[in-house]
Amino acid sequence: MAKRTYICGLDAAIAVMGGKWKGLILFALGEGGPLRFGELRRSVPGISERILILQLREMEASSLVHREVYHQVPPKVEYSLTEFGSSLNAALAPLGEWGEEHMERIEAIP
Repeated sequence: MAKRTYICGLDAAIAVMGGKWKGLILFALGEGGPLRFGELRRSVPGISERILILQLREMEASSLVHREVYHQVPPKVEYSLTEFGSSLNAALAPLGEWGEEHMERIEAIP
């Protein structure tokens, strides 16, 4: 696969973030991480198990999330933010604050 070239920093950031769920997963891990799969699923209301698995795999491949497997019975897996993921989470914080400030107006849009 050819290496992608981005036109600007926002283009690169959106490529890593892509989709509805990754920002919410980042937020959940930033607030409560490391989290087990079930804890993470409960922290992101509305996400299906299948989508969470797919998003976590993509985020792990992008080095946003670290997956730690504990070899025990029953098996235990925890997800946490990498330093790269934490830096993206910090960059998204002002956007979240903007959304909180304007939520009523946004919800009123037909």
